[in-house]
Amino acid sequence: MKTRVSLLLIISVFMLASCGGADVGNEKLDYDQTKKMIVDILKTDDGKKAIQEIISDEDIKQQLIMNEDVVKSSIEQALTSEKAEEFWKRSFQDPKFAEAVAKSMKTEHEALLKDLMKDPQYQQLFIDILKDPELQKEYSTVVKSKEFREHLQNVISETIESPLYKAQIEDLLLKAAKEAGEKADKGEKDKDKS
Repeated sequence: MKTRVSLLLIISVFMLASCGGADVGNEKLDYDQTKKMIVDILKTDDGKKAIQEIISDEDIKQQLIMNEDVVKSSIEQALTSEKAEEFWKRSFQDPKFAEAVAKSMKTEHEALLKDLMKDPQYQQLFIDILKDPELQKEYSTVVKSKEFREHLQNVISETIESPLYKAQIEDLLLKAAKEAGEKADKGEKDKDKS
């Protein structure tokens, strides 16, 4: 779209330059009149056809192709400018937007983490962090805190009350009762044999 507008501006400039010195009835055309005339010409079928022919010309196409460096720098500026930073902050405050972005990047994040876990330097860094006495001390303090224990109780209660978890517990209890019954029957049979 920008390319077409730029092309129209170039055509307009040429037409203005060619018409710039023209006198119409001893009166020089002013800018507004010239602009109106050019716009009217471009709106006609002949004007549209001429623009289409110009745009379809291979030489013009080659000149209109954007330079990769220009595109990269434009995108970089658009993403890292202060306005862009404000936009991203506002956007990520919207839970639906944040969820959509997270879902779209989930596969890439998982792949990145899996690759990092295979990297010996990352593994060693992770181990070093976990071995850090300060971190262990903080972790111990957090785990022993009243707030953490209350939180853990709430999580366990919520989990136990979950219908999915209840079904799993029921299945496990039925399986354990069946196995216990089978062992008891086997024990009685062995006792009767003796």
